[in-house]
Amino acid sequence: MATEAKRVKVADDSELSPLQNFLQWCDRVHLVLSSKVYVSKEGTVAEYGMLAKDNIEEGEVLFTIPRSALLHQGTTKLSALLEKEGSSLESSSGWVPLLLTLLYEYTSSQSHWKPYLSLWTSFKALDHPMFWPKEERDRLLKGTGIPEAVDRDLLNIQKEYTSVVLPFITKHSDLWNPDTHTLELYIQLVAFVMAYSFQEPQEDEDDEEEEEDEDKAPSPPMMVPMADMLNHVSNNNANLEFTPDSLKMVCVRPIHKGEEVFNTYGQMANWQLLHMYGFTEPYQSNSNDTADIPIDNFYEVATQGVQSDLERQLVEEKWEMLCEIMQDKAAFVFGKQGCLTDTELHTALKVLCMSKEEFSDFKDNEGWEEDEEDDEMISLAFSNEGLPELKASWKKLIHEAARLTVSSYGDKERKVEGEGVDSDRALIEDKAALAGLSSRNQNALQVRFGQKCILYRLMELTKS
Repeated sequence: MATEAKRVKVADDSELSPLQNFLQWCDRVHLVLSSKVYVSKEGTVAEYGMLAKDNIEEGEVLFTIPRSALLHQGTTKLSALLEKEGSSLESSSGWVPLLLTLLYEYTSSQSHWKPYLSLWTSFKALDHPMFWPKEERDRLLKGTGIPEAVDRDLLNIQKEYTSVVLPFITKHSDLWNPDTHTLELYIQLVAFVMAYSFQEPQEDEDDEEEEEDEDKAPSPPMMVPMADMLNHVSNNNANLEFTPDSLKMVCVRPIHKGEEVFNTYGQMANWQLLHMYGFTEPYQSNSNDTADIPIDNFYEVATQGVQSDLERQLVEEKWEMLCEIMQDKAAFVFGKQGCLTDTELHTALKVLCMSKEEFSDFKDNEGWEEDEEDDEMISLAFSNEGLPELKASWKKLIHEAARLTVSSYGDKERKVEGEGVDSDRALIEDKAALAGLSSRNQNALQVRFGQKCILYRLMELTKS
């Protein structure tokens, strides 16, 4: 039986803790919390979290948040200004209106959301790689793809602040102050949005309408008080549901008394979790872990052993054609059960492994015929079960591209293939040694080890 939810009651006290102030605010804004759960920093996996006071059944509502309590550019008192001048706030991220809202509300003593935002007296608890010294980031995360992603982020954030945000806040000096609302604070708030915001799911449309709206921009992010208290695991036990009037956190499987309530941030690999949220899931816990093989590694492998200028010219022509077909695809993604970008990989292997005559026909026909394998067959072929049965030439390309990717992690030369992952495994499974590492070293190890496990497994499945 579902227990009737009740509002949080906290005594009026000038010495209330930030959490108590927040809970009192929740009561004022009619955020309704079930009597079966409570928020705490003790007994949770990280920082604030939600715990069960009693057994909770599937389908029970843990809390309900009225839309008026959400924080975004449409609920702030700045909404009219932000809407009026929206064209000047456009950027590649699409986050500028929310970030301007947060710059104002976070530093305003009169903010309606002050009890909520005061839970973060600073953003030092956010340990995204963007806050690590570059040398440390590049050293610990080499080969994972994170350093490159962070470098792009920081460049884009600085460009966005300088070209869009700073001119706007300078123009409206009655609301913002460049001396207070600095680039440093802006970067911190970007991390805050990355780690704690939510996006409303797009409504399902008919197939034809979906095709028409493929390029439609995603809904802008918003801050959802209380929902952002829940920590993430891939095997979550609660899920946020959106209704016209409110947002509800609903239990999706039974939760026992004393257990933590977990939301999910989506199907996130450990490198994505660390990049966007500043944490990882422990080894084997993350069923969504992935490893990328840069598409350029396939080109490098394809050019190895080329004996003549004619052979090199053919490879170059294939590569040029493939780049046109693949467009912005930068890497092939492999999960624990096989390739997640199987259609793209199938295309790349077909082109790169064509004979001179096959490639000539391919160019003459402007592509291949439409009677190709269907998506289900391709998916099976590039699963862990299907990979060993691929053509020898295809397996060799995958195997060597995976080997090249492993070498990018910067491990010392190994006499035995797989020794690098074995040494990481020994460290991860030695609880005392693991506990002795800093949190950054632990998170970096989890990312590297998870990726290398997938790549070594892929090499095993494609060896000759």
